[in-house]
Amino acid sequence: MEHASEVEVANAGEQLRALLDTLNEVLFGQEELIELVLTGLLSRGHLLLEGLPGLGKTELIKGLSKSLHLDTKRIQFTPDLLPGDITGNPMLQEREGRREFVFEPGPLFTNLVLADEINRASPKTQSALLEAMQEQRVTVLGTAHPLPTPFFVLATQNPIELEGTYPLPEAQLDRFLFKLEVPRNDVETLERIVT
Repeated sequence: MEHASEVEVANAGEQLRALLDTLNEVLFGQEELIELVLTGLLSRGHLLLEGLPGLGKTELIKGLSKSLHLDTKRIQFTPDLLPGDITGNPMLQEREGRREFVFEPGPLFTNLVLADEINRASPKTQSALLEAMQEQRVTVLGTAHPLPTPFFVLATQNPIELEGTYPLPEAQLDRFLFKLEVPRNDVETLERIVT
C-alpha cells in the first residue's frame, strides 16, 4: 500500500513541475509568484494579485486555466458593473403557456474566475463576489444557487493610488488566502520577452 502512495506522490510531483515549467514560459521572470499562486490553489484558496497594469497578471491566470483544463470566465470589473451582472439574474420566460422567472446564471458559475481589476467596481459588486467566495454560492431573490466545484477566484487589483479605484475593506480582504505583489521585471527579463 505504501508503494502505491509513493508512486502517486512522485507522479503528482512530476505533474506539478511540468505545470511550473509551463507557467514559467507564459510569464517570464516571475518564478516565485508562480509558485505562490500554485501553493494558493493547492490550498484551495482565493488569491488577490496586485500590481500595475501590463505586468502579466491576466496572462498568468489564462495560462493557469488552460494548463489545468478548468472552465474559466473573466469578469472585467468597472464602476458600472452591478451585482446581478456577476451572480446572474432571474429572467422572465414563457413555459407551457405560463410566464415564470427562471434563473440565468452569471459568470461566477465556473471553476476559475478571473476577477480583473476588482477594485474598480463599486463596493456592492465587490461584496457580491466576496460573498460567493465565502459561501460557495449566490443567493438571488431568496434562492441559493451553489457554485461549481472547484471554485477559485483569482482577482487582480490595481494599486490604490491609481485613479478610479475603490479600496477593499479589511473585512473583505480576509476572503483571500494570499495577497501577492506582482513586481516589475528586470532588464534581462524584458530583453527575453522582446526576443
